[in-house]
Amino acid sequence: MTPGAPLLEVQDLNKAYGGLQVTRDVSFALRSGDRVGLIGPNGAGKTTLVNLMTGLVAPSSGRVLLGGQDVTSLPQWQRVKRGLVRTFQITQLAPTLPVQQQVELAIHEREGSVRHQWRSFASYEAVHAQALQILQALRIGDLAQRRPVDLAYGQQRLVEIAIAMALQPKVLLLDEPMAGVPGGEREVVLQALAGLPGSLAILMIEHDMDLIFSFADRILVLAEGAVLAQGSPQEIRRHPAVLSAYLGAEAA
Repeated sequence: MTPGAPLLEVQDLNKAYGGLQVTRDVSFALRSGDRVGLIGPNGAGKTTLVNLMTGLVAPSSGRVLLGGQDVTSLPQWQRVKRGLVRTFQITQLAPTLPVQQQVELAIHEREGSVRHQWRSFASYEAVHAQALQILQALRIGDLAQRRPVDLAYGQQRLVEIAIAMALQPKVLLLDEPMAGVPGGEREVVLQALAGLPGSLAILMIEHDMDLIFSFADRILVLAEGAVLAQGSPQEIRRHPAVLSAYLGAEAA
C-alpha cells in the first residue's frame, strides 16, 4: 500500500431488502489519522452501512477494500485480522469475566494462540503486560480485576474500546460510543477517545452533535441511505440540505 493510500474504501455500496433500499451508492474512504463522523436521521442506514463494511451483512452491490484489497466477500473475522474492528451500540462484554482477562483473550485471538489449550494463559507474561498497558492507556488500569457487571456504563464502554484496541486495528468503527453513558461519565470516555493513537483511522456514528463536531475533522451525512453531504464540521453546519434534513435548529 502506497503512503497516503486509503486504509479503507467503500465503493458504490448498496443494500436492498426486497423493494426496500437501505443504502444507495455509498462511497467514501478513510486514511491513516482520519477522524470521521457519520450522522443522519434515524433510519438513514448508518448501522446497516457499518454492518456492510464489517461483513455482518452482505451488500447487494458495491465493494469494500482494506489496504487496497477487495474484502467484500470475506467474513467478519478475516476483516478483523486485516485491521478493521468495530464496537457496538450495546456493549458485548462477558458480564462476569474480569476486564483484563477479556482484553487478554482478544490478544490471544489476534495472535492465534487462543486455542493452544495445552498451555496456561497465566504463562503468557507478555500478553498480561500488553493487556495492562492497553487498559492503562485508556486510564482504566485500576479496573483490570473488576467484572463488567460491577462497572458503571461509561467504564464498560472503555473496556469495549480496550478489547477493540487489543485487536490492533488500523480502522476503528465506533457505533454510538456515548449511547447509554450518563452525563457524569461522558468526560472520561471523551478523554479516552482523544488519547487513541493518531495513526488510527476512526469512523464514529453518534447522535450527540456536540461530540461529533468536536471529535471529527470530516463528517458524512446519510439520508435515506445515500450520502447527502460530506465535508468539514464547519461546512456541514452551513450546508442547506443538512440543515433542512437533520441538524435544524441544533446547528444554528
